[in-house]
Amino acid sequence: MRSDRFWATQMQTLVHMVFPPRCLNCGGLVETDFGLCSDCWKDTRFISGLGCDLCGTPLPGQSGESELCDDCLATPRPWQQGRAALVYSGVGRRLVLSLKHGDREDIAQPAAQWMARVTRSIVTPDTLVIPVPLHLHRHLARRYNQSALLARCLAKQLGCDWCPDALHRHRATPSLDGKSRAERFETLAGRISVSSLRADLLQDRPVLIVDDVMTTGATLTACAEACLAAGARSVCTSVLARVAQDA
Repeated sequence: MRSDRFWATQMQTLVHMVFPPRCLNCGGLVETDFGLCSDCWKDTRFISGLGCDLCGTPLPGQSGESELCDDCLATPRPWQQGRAALVYSGVGRRLVLSLKHGDREDIAQPAAQWMARVTRSIVTPDTLVIPVPLHLHRHLARRYNQSALLARCLAKQLGCDWCPDALHRHRATPSLDGKSRAERFETLAGRISVSSLRADLLQDRPVLIVDDVMTTGATLTACAEACLAAGARSVCTSVLARVAQDA
């Protein structure tokens, strides 16, 4: 066993000599795999301290309080609590877009570690982690679901079960970019449901819905309502990045 660890360490050292670790954002040299260089780290707006209890957006004040942002006060959410790891701006925005459109599947693992840091307190051992689904046509075009990659890695970090296909987007939706809040909610209404083959997994069980980014919350709302309608005991959410009002 000790010999196996020794050779594994030697092999890892050799790999790092040939392929030194690179920053996830700029490609510069870093000390460990799946990390950010010091400059990119400073330019990444990690959400810490006080955040909205429903969506995670950063708020002024002291951590430990339970507060809601203006968006969540104005728009009732069907989920109980929500968390976000980053603000969707600067480096955070580039990481999300690289994961989503740039075939950068390697970003999912460190991103899930950041998400786990803020999400661990709102899950229980029996929580089922579920990703926001892609429509089949978009999934085939992109070749992977970035939310499913995050959900898989996050479930491992949290020690929870996960199900990649619990939710089904049975009707294709146009891109939500540029749409108003009302248009986003109208577009997603009734487009997402729980798969009949997976419904038993949700019965009387807490669910954590995972997505890459939250803007208005229309997609998460459609997913949460579907889970609750299928018998989930409660729903929480976790996203890699939150579009903040001051971003």
